[in-house]
Amino acid sequence: MTRLTANKANGVSKTRTPAPSTEGSSASSPSASASAARTPAHGQEHCGPEEHARRARSSVVSDEQLERAASIFRAAGDVSRLKLLHRLSDGEWCVTELAEAAGVGLSTVSQQLRLLRAERIVTRRRAGKHIFYSLADSHVSDLIHSAIEHAAEPHSHQHDDRHDDSDGP
Repeated sequence: MTRLTANKANGVSKTRTPAPSTEGSSASSPSASASAARTPAHGQEHCGPEEHARRARSSVVSDEQLERAASIFRAAGDVSRLKLLHRLSDGEWCVTELAEAAGVGLSTVSQQLRLLRAERIVTRRRAGKHIFYSLADSHVSDLIHSAIEHAAEPHSHQHDDRHDDSDGP
């Protein structure tokens, strides 16, 4: 059995420990079950940090940036709001046009746009009695187009060697 132990020099190291004696116990004993649960599937060993080159990050992402990004995904994560964003990726639209295109009322579209504006995903411009909305910047446009393009890609069940999914057989 391989046991992971703490090591101040490199974080974690592997040490071999003898398997516990099964004398006088059955295969269904709690210790046998716990031992089997810790053993990697298919005879694979866990790797330690010393086995991988350290990956240098060119920039550090703060928790605040990650929270903000998660808020953007939550706001865009609704199908009706995503439809609005996709329409706005073609350029500026007034609220009336957006409501007609979506087949919903002005108040519904206004509420959705208010949420998107609060997350700084869209901006608005007033021209007389009309309010025009557009995407806040090219990053939002790129994000929307990338998500839709990714969703259009065929789903493959083939194993990708770049990602080792150890969750299943």
